[in-house]
Amino acid sequence: MNWYLDVLKQYAVFTGRARRKEYWMFFLFNLIAAVVLGIIDGVLGLSLSQGMGLLGSLYALAVLLPSIGVTIRRLHDTNRSGWWCLIAFVPLIGGIVLLVFMLLDSTPGDNQYGPNPKESPLGAIA
Repeated sequence: MNWYLDVLKQYAVFTGRARRKEYWMFFLFNLIAAVVLGIIDGVLGLSLSQGMGLLGSLYALAVLLPSIGVTIRRLHDTNRSGWWCLIAFVPLIGGIVLLVFMLLDSTPGDNQYGPNPKESPLGAIA
């Protein structure tokens, strides 16, 4: 849960690096929240036309900037520019390429985006 809250605390921070664990734990908690809110929307009849419900839509809007921020910081951790997140808009292949980048390990040592969070005491959250 700390990983999720740490990303939310860095609401619109697009600099620095994010560990793989930080990214995937944030992704997991977002997935759990989306499922729970989807169920609540369905039970309460708050579903919008053929899409997400009202609560799910509000939640997605609330975590949009933190999601973009942690994705950019994760790309920085693999020594790539944050602009690579735009590849997700390329049909068929873009999402796969971005997924591969998210799965790659950190670049060892410091890079142009900052120190390795695995090696720094601030990034080593247990």
